[in-house]
Amino acid sequence: MTQADVEPAVAAEPPGPSDGPAAKETLEDYTLRFAPRSYRRWTPMVVATTALGGIAYMADFSIGAGIGLAHGTGNALAAILVAAVVIFVTGFPLAYYAARYNIDLDLITRGSGFGYYGSVLTSVIFASFTFIFFALEGSIMAQGLRLGLGLPLWLGYLVSTFLVIPLVVYGMKALSTLQVWTTPLWLLLMVGPLAYLVATDPGTVHRFLSYAGTDGDVGLGAAPVLLGAGVCLSLIAQIGEQIDYLRFMPPKTAANRRSWWTAVVMAGPGWVVLGALKQAIGLFLAVYVLAQAGPAAATEPIRQFTGAFAAMLPSWLVVPLAVALVVISQIKINVTNAYSGSLAWTNSFTRITRRYPGRMVFVLANLACALALMEADMFRFLNSVLGFYSNCAIAWVVTVATDILVNKYLLRLSPHAPEFRRGMLYAVNPVGVVSFTAASGLSIALYFGALGDALQPYSPVAAALIAAVLTPLTAVVTRGKYYLRRTDDGIDAPRLDADGNPSAETATCHVCRQDFERPDLAACPAHDAVVCSLCLSTDRTGAHLLPAAPPVRPGPAPRPR
Repeated sequence: MTQADVEPAVAAEPPGPSDGPAAKETLEDYTLRFAPRSYRRWTPMVVATTALGGIAYMADFSIGAGIGLAHGTGNALAAILVAAVVIFVTGFPLAYYAARYNIDLDLITRGSGFGYYGSVLTSVIFASFTFIFFALEGSIMAQGLRLGLGLPLWLGYLVSTFLVIPLVVYGMKALSTLQVWTTPLWLLLMVGPLAYLVATDPGTVHRFLSYAGTDGDVGLGAAPVLLGAGVCLSLIAQIGEQIDYLRFMPPKTAANRRSWWTAVVMAGPGWVVLGALKQAIGLFLAVYVLAQAGPAAATEPIRQFTGAFAAMLPSWLVVPLAVALVVISQIKINVTNAYSGSLAWTNSFTRITRRYPGRMVFVLANLACALALMEADMFRFLNSVLGFYSNCAIAWVVTVATDILVNKYLLRLSPHAPEFRRGMLYAVNPVGVVSFTAASGLSIALYFGALGDALQPYSPVAAALIAAVLTPLTAVVTRGKYYLRRTDDGIDAPRLDADGNPSAETATCHVCRQDFERPDLAACPAHDAVVCSLCLSTDRTGAHLLPAAPPVRPGPAPRPR
């Protein structure tokens, strides 16, 4: 069946309940829409464990090692701390909105300053993040397979790519099982060597803390700290992958309030705590193996862990355990990279073309991009890639976080409840688009030295500050009138229940004949019926879209419960 078959003319008979993209899309983790309460059957702690399992990537070890070997331990630890604080502060409001309203970061972005089509720009940036980091992790796994099994790198790249496909097909149901069962073993293999070295050879701690790096200066400096923080801040977009799991949080109630908030903080902005520790561990192990491995190999996690395992285990067990750690880590993170990337690409493609090809098409497309980067040996210019990318990622995340914190809660110019449905939003909202474009453009210019070498280290600072200032300023100048195309979706039933959670009340979409929960529906102007958000997205004639209405300034934001 073609997409046109599920886009009838106004007077046409709707298709049957098994037809159309909506029926297939329910098998694909609600790629483009609100995640319904009927599907969200996991406890807060299962969701949190699944989300945290996705940060098992090994790139943190390389990032920390690369920064520390260049600028010394003191500057590296300061850079890691600065980045972690920024990531935590900006990630908190995004994680809360995802868990509270059960939508992913793209849907949050649409209603937080970018508009229905404006957020396509940030979806592409996030999709790029997923295949860049898939390539990094795949490269690390290939290094492990070469050391452990003698596989050439090109073959290791292929293995690391195709290994995740069967797991990604089944979405959240398979990923939750994988992450919960593999996390304890992964933690043991990661923390065990570090604890052993610290306990048996205290001199390693002194060598680590006193390491001056190739710069040869043990003192703190603004330039090296900010350069290092810029590399670490490339990971700011990781909150998008955390949100792809957090959107499946159960409703927040009085009974689960404590566990709900714990899970949101741990799996949302809290991921950066473990990430920062991994970066510091990576530097510690790099300093430990530097003498025997050399500076180039010391940034490779497989070399770091073979060196650490060699100090505590029989020689015949060292390489197998190191390879096992790398393979487990790569699988845990790259199923998340492939999964989240497929959601982002599908989201962008469907909005632009108004066709829904299915998520698996973009799983394969994302993997193809990652494989091309691996074959290009991007691991050798890791810090340069991440330093450039961080400018775009920072500008995006800070823009959305500022819109939520300032424009929604302080200025009250942005609607409090996030809106994502086509027809309810303007195509482009200058608040987010202008702020993001200006922040990323100027910071990239700084990064490439267009305004002088002295300002180059400050590009991530510029990205964050410009986005934080321009987002509320643009909202004030435009008086917030480009957030909502209309404030009434034509349905009398409230979108939120008495506890402030998305309502579980259902109705049948007259286009695809599927039942959907209230937040996912809008009235159809051509029929005395309702239509779901996906059928709105794929409506090429516009027959199901509500007409624009005069904008109404949002009222005071209620206090979150």
